[in-house]
Amino acid sequence: MKKTVFALVALGLIGANAHAQSNVTIYGVIDTSLTYTSKVGPKNNSRFSVDSGDLSTSRIGFKGVEDLGGGLKAIFQLENGFNADDGSFGTASTLFDRKSVVGLSGGFGTVTIGRQTDFLEDIGNKYTSVQTFGGNGVKGGHFNNLDRISGSRTNNSIRYDSSNLSGFTGSLFYGFGEVAGQTSAGQAFGLGGNYANGPFGIGLAYFQTKLAADALPSKAGDTDLKTFTLGASYQAGPAKIYGAWSQTKRPLATAQTATGLVNITTATKANIFDLGVDYSLSGNLHLLASVIYDRADISRKTTGSTKGKTTQLNLGVDYFLSKRTDLYAMYSNQRANDINNPGVINGAYSNAPADDSSQNVLRVGLRHKF
Repeated sequence: MKKTVFALVALGLIGANAHAQSNVTIYGVIDTSLTYTSKVGPKNNSRFSVDSGDLSTSRIGFKGVEDLGGGLKAIFQLENGFNADDGSFGTASTLFDRKSVVGLSGGFGTVTIGRQTDFLEDIGNKYTSVQTFGGNGVKGGHFNNLDRISGSRTNNSIRYDSSNLSGFTGSLFYGFGEVAGQTSAGQAFGLGGNYANGPFGIGLAYFQTKLAADALPSKAGDTDLKTFTLGASYQAGPAKIYGAWSQTKRPLATAQTATGLVNITTATKANIFDLGVDYSLSGNLHLLASVIYDRADISRKTTGSTKGKTTQLNLGVDYFLSKRTDLYAMYSNQRANDINNPGVINGAYSNAPADDSSQNVLRVGLRHKF
């Protein structure tokens, strides 16, 4: 009898110890909104829709950690984006489109390998309108997210994040092009750092990519994108004030033959300024406001404006029913000058006017995190 009791206690201790050393968490976000868009498509008609992920991309994920001893841990994270309005994949034919990594963490920091974002997403979530109005609600105003502040994924990549050193954190990123005989083809790399001290924070990140294949006259290995963002914030009582400047260059962008309006994504360079405030009126109620200004340089073979501008004004109310569930109402106005209006929601030109007409968007939605 004593041996039986001892065996049961031992098994219980082993099970408890194993549970403490290794665990897996299932998490996610479901965000659905009713959206009115004033001008969409070739006739600039108004549009009513049920949207998914306008504030936070709807997703489901799995992450785990195993304690290997001596402060070393094995980690993994798998995350799939989906459309809550119709149940489809966020990215067709890609199961874990948002993240698929495995890695190690310890006193040295964290190393992850797989499909993942770079440090520019971290900067965007801290110091731009992404944090308050959602990545899909500001991509058009941010040069179609070519500045990467809403998060862009790189396959076959390795990322290192340092541990926190008196408020300082740093990150290094490298994407393998995986082209035989030509290391630079498809290559990507980035770096960034952040400092946080009480109510103040400041961060900077840089990223660049190279062509994976020839696109004459450009060749594989030519630099295709260079972008960086500098951002800062300050918590002044109930108000978080934030701002960021992004500059994005596209060395391989060609001169435009059209004489009229063109898309802003054809530009060779853009400077984006993003200023905003998140005011906590009470513990549950937040008042939000921001403005995003995008000025782009356009190369022309013929006549036409060489400067295009967009200005996006955002206003919002976010009410938290609990720590996991909130109701929100967001209004955005996007104005364009000497450029086609890229539209507000999702990627540039996916839901946009046919010209430089001003667009108004109203979103009323419910978001639940689990």
